[in-house]
Amino acid sequence: MKNFLKVARAKQNMTQGTLAEKVKVSRQTINAIELGKFVPSTLLALKLAKMLHTTVEELFTLEAPDA
Repeated sequence: MKNFLKVARAKQNMTQGTLAEKVKVSRQTINAIELGKFVPSTLLALKLAKMLHTTVEELFTLEAPDA
């Protein structure tokens, strides 16, 4: 799965730490998601989208092996 979390976060001028606090996870979790090392739960994906004023579909997309 590919994600655009870092881009969306940058558009909102938000640090990993600030976003993490808002969605109640660690900064390391946000970093792991951005690096593609961790796939967030549906609940976390929805929270991230809401905080970044976007949709889950705009944040996360399936890549060929995942589709």
